Parts: sequence; structure tokens; C-alpha cells
Amino acid sequence: METLYYSKMKSPIGPLWVAVSNKGVVMVDWGSREFPPVGFDKNASWVISEEKTEQVRKQLTQYFDGHRTEFTVPLDPRKGTDFQKKCWDVLVKIPYGQTRSYQEVAKAAGSPLAFRAVGQANHVNPIPIIIPCHRVINADGHLGGYGGGLDVKEQLLSLERALPGSGPLFEKSEKLKAVKVGA
Repeated sequence: METLYYSKMKSPIGPLWVAVSNKGVVMVDWGSREFPPVGFDKNASWVISEEKTEQVRKQLTQYFDGHRTEFTVPLDPRKGTDFQKKCWDVLVKIPYGQTRSYQEVAKAAGSPLAFRAVGQANHVNPIPIIIPCHRVINADGHLGGYGGGLDVKEQLLSLERALPGSGPLFEKSEKLKAVKVGA
């Protein structure tokens, strides 16, 4: 049986649960939810560990403090369809302070008409913030949805100065290329 390690941290958007395996970050979840999640990985035992989650918590704190624009911790997402994983591969390439539309992410993931499926991939993203689904907005500039709530999405985009009118939107000069999440 594999051991997964977790801890809770404070953040400007509320408490967060952080979970890691020996391979990388498994989950970031809103602190208001029960943890460990029932049924997430039935072949794992969960152990509270500030030590094992320290690097992730440190990078998240640096991000919230405005001192980190890119995460370097390895990722180990456990669930998701092949398309959802392709979407997450694309999301990690969206630069800090920029946004993309659901349609742009669908196109970069190889399925230009699957923009609604991109929304579902964002909804089930097990590692929000680090896999930055908050950087995906509607083509008309509206925020769309967010698992942590639209107020949290707005706070994250505001932190990155990526709200419509306050940062670069839909910059075409840089093409998104998928990279393997967890590689």
C-alpha cells in the first residue's frame, strides 16, 4: 500500500489541503472540505506530514506573497481521462499573468470543439493553482466557472494582474505547447 502525505496550510484564499506522493503533488484542495477525501485512492494510506508537504506549501506561500510566478514541484495527478490530462498539460504552460479561453485550451489540447470538456477538465483538476485552471476564462472575457468559487478565481487573477483590463489577455505571440504533467 502506498503512503500519501498531507497537511493543511493557511492562504489568502482560505485554508488549503496539500497532498503529495513520493513522486510529486497529488492534490491541492479547499480546506473547507473533508480530508483525506473518501474514495480518492483506495490503495493508499494517508499520513499527516508537514515535512513531506513542506516544498509545496513553501512554493504556494511564495506564489501568494507575489514572489513566485512558476511552480517547480513535480506533479502526480492520479485521476483524469486522457483528454483531461492533455488539458492539464496545456494549462501548466499558460504563463503567469496571462489567460486563455476555454476554446484556445481545447485547440491546444488537440480537440478544437471540446471547449465544454475543457471546463469539465478544469472542474476536476486535482491540483488547482499549481495546474492553473484559474487562468482559463470565457472567450468574451467573463470569468466562467471555478471549483473554488468565482471570488477565488477573481482573487487569483487579480494577484497575477490578469483580470480583463489589467493584464495581457489572449496573447497570440506565444503558442501553447503541451508538456507532460508529472514527467
